Amino acid sequence: MNNPFSNPAFSMAALTAAINILPNRYGRLEELNLMPPKPVRQRQIIVEEMNGVLNLLPTLPPGSPGTVGVRGKRKLRSFVVPHIPHDDVVLPEEVQGLRAFGSETETESIANVVARHLETMRNKHAITLEHLRMGALKGVILDADGSELVDLFDAFEIDQTVVEFPFSNEKGDVKGACIATAAAIEEGLSGEFSTGVHVLCSQEFFAALIAHPTVKTAYANWQNGAILINDVRKGFTYGGITFEEYRGKAVARIGETVVVRRFIEAGDAHAFPTGTIDTFGTYFAPADFNETVNTLGLSLYAKQEPRKFDRGTDLHTQSNPLPMCHRPGVLVKLVAA
Repeated sequence: MNNPFSNPAFSMAALTAAINILPNRYGRLEELNLMPPKPVRQRQIIVEEMNGVLNLLPTLPPGSPGTVGVRGKRKLRSFVVPHIPHDDVVLPEEVQGLRAFGSETETESIANVVARHLETMRNKHAITLEHLRMGALKGVILDADGSELVDLFDAFEIDQTVVEFPFSNEKGDVKGACIATAAAIEEGLSGEFSTGVHVLCSQEFFAALIAHPTVKTAYANWQNGAILINDVRKGFTYGGITFEEYRGKAVARIGETVVVRRFIEAGDAHAFPTGTIDTFGTYFAPADFNETVNTLGLSLYAKQEPRKFDRGTDLHTQSNPLPMCHRPGVLVKLVAA
């Protein structure tokens, strides 16, 4: 009997196309389009920083020699793109008897089984990418087990700005804290363009924000108007900043222990600029397949091969993403105080 998986529909290219077309059900950061894909051909990326010097030019008498321009200093930083493989298997029991429905061919039926597996595998990759992107927004990218992959503040040799929001004080200057947050981000932009400031908040931070006496009235007025035109779950704007409650979390298996990890710690929030040109990005490296050497990376790859004695088919997926903030100075941490 011919192996149905030898059909061209199950080649690496076809499976990769299928897994990239499946709907992405996870990722608020994907919806915000904050970190657009940047495909690369290598497993390592180099970020070049050039600090230009802008200085005032003095007036001089006519005929005097002009001042000489000062060249900016360049600095290179290297980052390794993480490799995230994930495997699954299609067993004969899942395919056997599908011809009995009559309206489908064998290939189409197996394709449906493979699609179900690919959808589950893609969803796992999607929530993993959301976790990595959230780490890039916080300045420290963590692995599934909580170990550190990249510390952007160490790499760029800067300290993170932390702004306290005085929620415990009924007369606390919350709007002043908003102004300080926006000012810190503008300072960190270093001439980059931005259209606004967005904050992703933990449930505790957002609840304390909208319950504060200086904010409560503004939130009530905004909510009454937003119900008619907006989705109130997407946050509200106060002090020139859009605050949004973020509930991202995922299950991580560390050895035999299952841990539910929140992407934002209780009582914290993270502010960042929106509408930038080149501050954020997600680098995708190519898979470690023979046919993908020196090609531009895709967000996801999928491949299959028969098991020993044709007792099923192994599915392999992988992603090689590195979310990056090229200006970590714009990443401001907010804490409830």
